[in-house]
Amino acid sequence: MGFLFGEFIYRPLYNLLILAYSIIPYHDFGLAIILVTMLLKFLLVPLSKKQIQAQKKMQELQPKIKEIQEKYKKDKEKQSRALMDFYKENKANPFSGCLPTVFQLVFLIAIYRVLFDISKAGLVIDGKELYSFVANPGQINQYFLGIVDLSRKLNLSHLTIGVIPQLVLVVLAAAAQYFQIKMLMPAMAPTNKNTSGSDVSQIMSKQMLYLGPLMTLFIGVQFPAGLALYWLISTAFTIIQQRLLMKERSVVVGNKA
Repeated sequence: MGFLFGEFIYRPLYNLLILAYSIIPYHDFGLAIILVTMLLKFLLVPLSKKQIQAQKKMQELQPKIKEIQEKYKKDKEKQSRALMDFYKENKANPFSGCLPTVFQLVFLIAIYRVLFDISKAGLVIDGKELYSFVANPGQINQYFLGIVDLSRKLNLSHLTIGVIPQLVLVVLAAAAQYFQIKMLMPAMAPTNKNTSGSDVSQIMSKQMLYLGPLMTLFIGVQFPAGLALYWLISTAFTIIQQRLLMKERSVVVGNKA
């Protein structure tokens, strides 16, 4: 584990999670994960807001982008120049949503490492990782609401009634991911059979609509259930944030009209 990642992301997150676990009544590890996830999402609100606004703006510009693509469909070089000029004129950047996604991925990896290391240690907290002001709770209770073992992975070859809550958690996380991506997708125009070439942005949007939830399912099945809980709460927070920002933007656009 890299020094910067370990000292500035992993260790603070490890301590924050244990601190939350220690102060939460009944010491529910799942509630601790939810609390930490919400805190992280609030800290990342400025970045997430820019990402959502940029994605919404790109959605609104899609009709004009399609016009440019159709106009220069036989000359890809002119098409690229026209699109770049159009983005510059409208102060839009098709790649502006990448940075928040990278941050999200970094924290996802960090949460995974924390859960994996705690599980590997037999659910006993490593005192060497704790700051002096964080009390060591010793062995933790890894259950969420007393029914979901957040340190365990799903075994699809041996499904029992006991793993149904965990399976539901994974499916909900994937469904939330689908809905969140769907909200930001531009309205898909019917494909014109006479049009040569492919609309790359449309193809990528369609692929992400299904690849995102499939990736979430893979994570939920292959890794500890705590990761699925983190992903579900994080995505639910993003959905609410998107709805509020889109409503706010619609009001602003309506007032300008």
